[in-house]
Amino acid sequence: CTGVFCATLGTNGFEAKARRIARDMEPALDSDPLPGADRRPRRWRLRIAVLLVAAALVAFGAGFLRFMADLEINEEQPRVRADGIVVLTGGSSRITDAMELLAGGYGRRLLISGVHWANGTTDISRSLPDNQALLRCCVDLDRSAVNTRSNAVETRRWVREQGFASLIVVTSNYHMPRALVELSHAMPGVRLTPFPVIGDKWRDEPWWTSGAAARLLITEYVKYLAAGVRVRVDDVLPRGDERGEPKSAPRPLGKPTAAATQ
Repeated sequence: CTGVFCATLGTNGFEAKARRIARDMEPALDSDPLPGADRRPRRWRLRIAVLLVAAALVAFGAGFLRFMADLEINEEQPRVRADGIVVLTGGSSRITDAMELLAGGYGRRLLISGVHWANGTTDISRSLPDNQALLRCCVDLDRSAVNTRSNAVETRRWVREQGFASLIVVTSNYHMPRALVELSHAMPGVRLTPFPVIGDKWRDEPWWTSGAAARLLITEYVKYLAAGVRVRVDDVLPRGDERGEPKSAPRPLGKPTAAATQ
């Protein structure tokens, strides 16, 4: 094979081979015409997810700062008197402050809600030696409540038994927002006057300088948000016989006596 014929044959053979290679590549080109094009939606979805998480964190942080700004930092005597006083156990000096309000005539009776079952009446009475007369006549104990929601349920029973229409609520300042959410939901017709108790640690150092205090406050804020959501759901889908309370017979609150140890 020489001359022009061989050159033509070589050219034709090259062209035929090129056509075969092109045919072999067609499926691959059809399956991925634009390499990387399918990655663009993924990138946008990732960016949207990051933006949503960032927005949620900003909203949570702003809400927490608003929650902290609304907390009372000074104790002041209530401006109005009430039929009764309820103190929710769990923090330092809550019961002492509630007894002082009772002694000052701010309410006719006091309910101590959330007394631990292990605290006997003698032990409780010993914790407040200067208020024995009031303890014997005007203080009731609730040993059934184990959390803020059940505090509200037991307080409602007590209010109905006593025929009260107004209450002074005594609890820690950081716990007060959630307590008012639960109590107002359980007793929408009862006037609630908050008396927030300020702990010594709150006065001594800023909360942001203590990891334990910061965790406590953030946890309380999360519980406050959860309580707000739950009561709204209960308003739409009530459970039990009334406002989320399971059906059960009223339980006695116990004999008039003293306060729980803290």
